[in-house]
Amino acid sequence: MKEKNMSYDAIDISRYIINYCNDNDIYISNLKLQKLLYFIQAYFLINKENPRACFGERIEAWGFGPVVPKVYYEFRRFNLSNIISQHTYLEYDEDNIWNVKRKKFDSSVISKEDKKLIEEVVDYFLEYSPPELCKIVLKQKPWKDAYENINDNEITPQALIEYFGRESQVTNVKCYKKNR
Repeated sequence: MKEKNMSYDAIDISRYIINYCNDNDIYISNLKLQKLLYFIQAYFLINKENPRACFGERIEAWGFGPVVPKVYYEFRRFNLSNIISQHTYLEYDEDNIWNVKRKKFDSSVISKEDKKLIEEVVDYFLEYSPPELCKIVLKQKPWKDAYENINDNEITPQALIEYFGRESQVTNVKCYKKNR
């Protein structure tokens, strides 16, 4: 388990989200996963008790919204389909193609407190379809600002803090009210 102020690997966070979704019969495509990672990162950054990044990898502004490239490429084979549970996964040796190992995902690398924060965000957004999540994020300043600046399309942690941490924003998932 990581120390309280350390960030996790985005792949570990993604595997946890995917398993949580599958265990609770929640549809999770790569497109939806990417948007959840964006909101989870924002939620961690503005957490009043312990603000910090959930994961260290950069979020980029792509055409369909925020994307963590490392995670996108790991799960792109699922396209728009539901990503299967990740209780085990293959680990590849880049130097020896014959050296492939099946490993068990150990969710204990994520603290119980952090799992609870992740689950709050996932649970809040479970009723949103991937296209609805895209529609939401494409209207938000962090994505719009980064996407317009083609040379550096990172959505920085600072941009997330400034947007989601404004005094007019509530610093919990309830600030993402669904308007229907």
